[in-house]
Amino acid sequence: MRTYRELFRTPEFTPFFAASSLQVAGLTIGGLALGTHIYEKTGSPLLSALAMFGPSLAQVLGATLLLSAADRLPPRGAMTALALVYALATAAQAVPDMPVWGAFSILLCLGLLASVGGGVRYGLLNEVLPRDGYLLGRSVVNMSAGAMQITGFAVGGVLVTALSPRGTLLVAAGAFLVGAAVARAGLGRRAPRVAGRPSVAETWRVNGLLWSSPHRRTLYLALWLPNGLVVGAESQFVPYDPGRAGLLLALGALGMLSGDVLVGRVLPARWRARLGVPLLLLLAVPYLVFVLRPPIALAAVAVTVASAGFGASLVQQERLMAHTPDELSGQALGLHSSGMLTMQGVAAAVAGGIAELTSPATAMTAMAALSVAVTLCLAPGLRAAATAAPAPRPPGGGGGTRDRESKVRLRAPRAR
Repeated sequence: MRTYRELFRTPEFTPFFAASSLQVAGLTIGGLALGTHIYEKTGSPLLSALAMFGPSLAQVLGATLLLSAADRLPPRGAMTALALVYALATAAQAVPDMPVWGAFSILLCLGLLASVGGGVRYGLLNEVLPRDGYLLGRSVVNMSAGAMQITGFAVGGVLVTALSPRGTLLVAAGAFLVGAAVARAGLGRRAPRVAGRPSVAETWRVNGLLWSSPHRRTLYLALWLPNGLVVGAESQFVPYDPGRAGLLLALGALGMLSGDVLVGRVLPARWRARLGVPLLLLLAVPYLVFVLRPPIALAAVAVTVASAGFGASLVQQERLMAHTPDELSGQALGLHSSGMLTMQGVAAAVAGGIAELTSPATAMTAMAALSVAVTLCLAPGLRAAATAAPAPRPPGGGGGTRDRESKVRLRAPRAR
């Protein structure tokens, strides 16, 4: 599968794409509205930032407690139910006189559920598309997410001014409701990928199984660390140049979209296999120019070029799916998503701490240098993961030899 026309002709991809886009729109608009509302009530920049980005950190708890549900729930029902929960929770945050602790309690619960939601969505994408279409489909979903974030922040800013933060929260709740309706009406009914009830014990057991493979372990580290450290560098755009931080963020989004198009649509498979490590290096090396405290024009070029390196995550995800049994795809992708978002939050905090002691430019340079060092350490393992070719999935979606062997190992603990 090489063209967008083929992609959108695939049954169920269009409603999946629409439901995912509405989810991102609701999260973006709702996050901005809640952050503004909390700041108006408390005057605290810290609480406002946590209202917008704190749920990402809660995903680490969901990844360790609830993630087994990603493969043990019917995908259509789970996506519909999660969207409805988000709608109700967002509407509840708009209730007059909602205490700050109440709003953050709701955010904590949503952060826990988000790890399951990511696993359900991207596990379903792996089922909806054939093996050779996953990377193109994921690149389109990534591009949509970036575009919806840019649009959502712009529209959210207008709505906050025109309607008030509480009114904007209700608009976000409406986006979640529409997403739930699209998922329910447009997606087909599927059985869970794995039998059994979700539990903390199963979450730990399958996470341990996923982590036990040296190839998957290296791929997870490559998906979490290099780009998370670069996001830490991006977190310093505002203190580096408050008046032009929005420009740098927009150019970063443009570069990321370009990288997704390049990797997902333009590059042939034989080139992608060779560019995983170079793209990770591209992601960080241009940021080293910040050691010179460059003028905004040079900084803008560096950020745009570097952000194309985010396309490396598509290469690593494709390899992760090649090394993962189909029945674990939801939890495998949920673990990737939760770990990535958690690392981004941690890296932003670390970069902020370095900037407090030195300067934003020094912090950005340090995070970029650390990203380069991590990539070079992971490079041998990434090359090994690329050359270890798992048995291809035969037509019809069944597992190959490797997958059948994995299923035997998966059933053994339940038999005992």
